[in-house]
Amino acid sequence: MPLTTTKEMLKAAQKGKFAVGAFNANNMEMVQAIVEAATEEHAPVILQVSQGAIRYAGMAFAAGLVKIAAANTDVPVALHLDHGTDFDQNVLCLREGFTSLMFDGSSLPLEENIVISRRVCDIAHICGIPVETELGKVLKRGATPQEVQDAMAKPEEAERFIEDTQADSLAIAIGSVHALLSQAAELDIERLKAIRDAIPDTPLVLHGASGVLEDSVAESIQYGICKVNVATYLSQAFTYALFDSLKANPDVEDPRQHLVPAREAAKERVRAKIRLFGSNGTIKSGGGFRSPPTQHRVADIGEAED
Repeated sequence: MPLTTTKEMLKAAQKGKFAVGAFNANNMEMVQAIVEAATEEHAPVILQVSQGAIRYAGMAFAAGLVKIAAANTDVPVALHLDHGTDFDQNVLCLREGFTSLMFDGSSLPLEENIVISRRVCDIAHICGIPVETELGKVLKRGATPQEVQDAMAKPEEAERFIEDTQADSLAIAIGSVHALLSQAAELDIERLKAIRDAIPDTPLVLHGASGVLEDSVAESIQYGICKVNVATYLSQAFTYALFDSLKANPDVEDPRQHLVPAREAAKERVRAKIRLFGSNGTIKSGGGFRSPPTQHRVADIGEAED
């Protein structure tokens, strides 16, 4: 089916208390893994293209892979710009046919973040495309606990931020960290509750979920998280499986023979996350959300983790 926007997805997730998985698509095999898992699990899915992926593959090529994959499935697929750090990048992605944008102004002073976020929203909304913005800052691996705490989103700023920017969803820093290699972080659920209470109609987004404990992710979904970003968790599986295949079969020169197990390893991790987020089974055969959306819990994922 054609690409869809994230707006319907996240509103359905908000109503059904599940989250849509947003997975970084860095090459053809990763795109295939993500969409195949979502199709088999009858789940909506967001494929994210980062600025790094755009530099690596080129915007048209990266977007084209996702568009082709979407055309060959009956589950909703959105093409999302992950961490667009300037206005121009968002405009270029809008022109390329992205169906969801993000302006990440988390490194800017609040007032500047609001101004540019609103500018991106104004132009995207003319085209009917939703925009995600960010409040607080999700730091990278190596940050101290105090630095993580200091960078978290402030509940008292959330209502004004959404009112002034007119953003469709809000990524909030509540304790996750980008690029953690193991699941160790716990989320500040009380802070999440306070932000949800301040902006109850706005879908909330969790970045850096690869390093967050699964119980903490599941709990956050019950309190307003509707979109969960996953990148490192998939890249690890893909890279480790590729390495194992090369090590076990050093005389096999056909790269496809090594990329197949890497793709399958990533696919199973996408499947596990979809089940953790509770989005599996929310899409009817032939497309469209079930009404009411099926709700799932952490107990449902055991089979996928084996």
